[in-house]
Amino acid sequence: MARKNYSDEFRRQAVDLYESTPGATLKGIAADLGVVRGTLKHWVDQYGTGKKTAADGTTTTRPISSSGGSQPPSGPEAPEAKIARLEARVCLEELVARVADYDIDVDGIRRVHSVNVRGFASLPTTVVPR
Repeated sequence: MARKNYSDEFRRQAVDLYESTPGATLKGIAADLGVVRGTLKHWVDQYGTGKKTAADGTTTTRPISSSGGSQPPSGPEAPEAKIARLEARVCLEELVARVADYDIDVDGIRRVHSVNVRGFASLPTTVVPR
């Protein structure tokens, strides 16, 4: 598939349309314009003003990061998030403690590629316990 090139003017107009349309979503505007949602998100991060028109017509402001991408919220970690993070860490530590070796069947690997999913549909693995 050929890569599409969009002019700066088109990109800025797409961002303006997203920011000024009441209740608009990235997915909806991207579909209307025939672009991938991730591409529109990148343009919003790059060219956006940080202002968005809500469905009720009010204007909201989101912080714009200096890196141009999403940043995790600053401040203390929510208790639920901290518990989830610690539980994941304990699970990984227990898994590492119980596995002596593993082997991945490279010929059996099947990848998944879509707009919002990247990973493995199949990752045949043989595990040797301790």
